Parts: sequence; structure tokens; C-alpha cells
Amino acid sequence: MDKNIKMISAKLALPYIKDNMIVGLGGGTTIGYVVNFMEKNKVSKIKIVTPSEHTKELCMEAGYEVIDTGMVNHVDIAFDSCDYVDENLYALKSGGGIHTDEKLIARMADDYILLVDESKLEKKLSFVTPIVLECIPTARRYVEMEVQKLGGKASPRTSYAKDGFTISDHGNLLMDAEFEEVDDIPLLNQRLKNICGVVETSLFTEEVTKVLVASNEGYKVMKRC
Repeated sequence: MDKNIKMISAKLALPYIKDNMIVGLGGGTTIGYVVNFMEKNKVSKIKIVTPSEHTKELCMEAGYEVIDTGMVNHVDIAFDSCDYVDENLYALKSGGGIHTDEKLIARMADDYILLVDESKLEKKLSFVTPIVLECIPTARRYVEMEVQKLGGKASPRTSYAKDGFTISDHGNLLMDAEFEEVDDIPLLNQRLKNICGVVETSLFTEEVTKVLVASNEGYKVMKRC
């Protein structure tokens, strides 16, 4: 998504934000623009929950009260981005490795809205990017074996910026699970979650209520039926 489309996408969030709301925000550049637009449009009477340290810093610099996610059990509305989303509102997030907390916020939210550009919209998820699994470290080899039984290949995530494997904010292992083709996406998600040692997946099959799809020509709203 180029900068202009990201900004168009971010602006789409503003009409949904009302006074006295608890607003959930994910991570990424688009969400950063949402914070900037909230500040410029003097959206003030809200509280924020976010699993992203960068988003938290932006919100605090803008003067917003940020509540620890563990201190709330309900969120009025939440906004996020994703790698890809399809016409069934199944979404895949692979980048930041904070999907467990993002999914928790999504579950608590009355409305969980994805802000994307048209290039991220697919008829059916193609899984060109991996599903990320947050796993307890001792389950690594077992998870690799069980994912293989499901037709995929799992491996611990690594980063050029860190020696060794990439660890989540909760001290767990992040594993990339690659699949070439998936017939039943919700079933795969449930089977992955059922693997002993898997905390959560980055595949969102139930949480998304709306997708706001931006383009240079305008935008469209997709809603869960």
C-alpha cells in the first residue's frame, strides 16, 4: 500500500470513532496515520488499548490515555491492518508477531475493522505469506510434526536483527507455517489451535466484522453477513 492509499484508508476510521469509546488499535503504518488523523481532527474523549509499542508511543505523544489490555474486558471498536483478507472476511496477519494480543482485542471489540487497500483483497486467501503460530518454546519439534501432518511446513521465525529465533512479547516462540493451498480455512485454523503448545494463530476467521477497502477511486465497505 503506497503512502497516499494508506492515508485514505486511515481517514476511513474517523467516522466510526465516538466520544467516550475504548478504541483498540493494532500496529503498522496505516494505524499510525489513524492516530495522526485523530489528533488533527481533535478526537479527544477516548481511551486506547494496543499491543503495539510503536502505536502506544504515538498515542501517548498525541495525549491519549493508553490502557493496558489486561485491564479491560470490553472494547467498543478496534482498527487494524493485515497482509491479506478475502471475501469471507478471513484475514491473515504475518508481520509484527503481536497477533495473539491483536486477536484478544478483536474478540473484546463490538466492531473489529480492517483498513486495507484493494491489493490486499483476495477472493479466497492464497496463503502467499505464512500463518504465524505463537508456541511455547518446548513445543517446537512437536508443532513442526503436527503442521506437516496438516499438509504444511513450520519453522521458527528468525530475523537478521537478532541472533537465534524470534520471540514474542510473551516469551514464546514465533513459528511460520507455510501452506500452498487450503480448502477449508476455518477448519485449518481450528486444527492449528488444537495442536498442544500452540497459543494462537495469525489467521483470523471469526473476528473481522468490517473491511474498509481503499483505492485511488474511493472506497468500499465489506461487512460480515
